[in-house]
Amino acid sequence: KGVNIMSIENKIDQAKGAVKEGLGKVSGDKKTEFEGAVEKVAAKVKEVGESVKESVEGAAEGLKNAVSKDK
Repeated sequence: KGVNIMSIENKIDQAKGAVKEGLGKVSGDKKTEFEGAVEKVAAKVKEVGESVKESVEGAAEGLKNAVSKDK
């Protein structure tokens, strides 16, 4: 399986969010801390959604192949 560019982008977005959250904590800026946390979680949710989509597509392909063999 090849490198999933979207997954890499999501990991980068998670890291950016974590850095922003950390900077907010260190500086005492609650708004920046909150924004970073939201960005981190949003990237993780997107990554999980893509993983689920890939799993469903894989299952559908497997089912399609199984049905084709039965004919």
